[in-house]
Amino acid sequence: MSRIDESLDFIAIRIAVLTVSDTRSLDEDRSGDVLVGRIADAGHALADRKILPDERAQIADQLRAWCNDPEIDVVISTGGTGLTGRDVTVEAHRDVYEKEIDAFGTIFTIVSMQKIGTSAVQSRATGGVCNGTYLFALPGSPGACKDAWDEILGRQLDYRHRPCNFVEILPRLDEHQRRK
Repeated sequence: MSRIDESLDFIAIRIAVLTVSDTRSLDEDRSGDVLVGRIADAGHALADRKILPDERAQIADQLRAWCNDPEIDVVISTGGTGLTGRDVTVEAHRDVYEKEIDAFGTIFTIVSMQKIGTSAVQSRATGGVCNGTYLFALPGSPGACKDAWDEILGRQLDYRHRPCNFVEILPRLDEHQRRK
């Protein structure tokens, strides 16, 4: 079973938050606020925060820019993961991924099912890796952001989490790009 190994030191990582919305401003971004609060409470650093409209190319460009920034380890986006015509965040993420973390969406669905039942089928949460950076796309509701952080990301982004976690393999995500 998973656990926190208190004998290990916590390792803070740098996380950028992107809210995808045609209508929200920073003052109205409750989902982004949830993520920023949990990032700080966990002891991690907020590397950057932005709001962009539901435009696939703009989202993908921002994701790539953050993936090319050595000061950013993880990008979490919120919004644009649904089924409507303007929901293009998942497609933008997949435009950028080198590898998709297939089980992230599956685990998110399992967590969501416990909270919202079969309505979880409408979410397309996704995760992946690009240029040594983790990327996660979450639904735009504060509840979904709480669930994703509290049940998945908060644990996987804690180096002390056992039996394994995302942080311990972070230095090896881009090993294919290094010379041998």
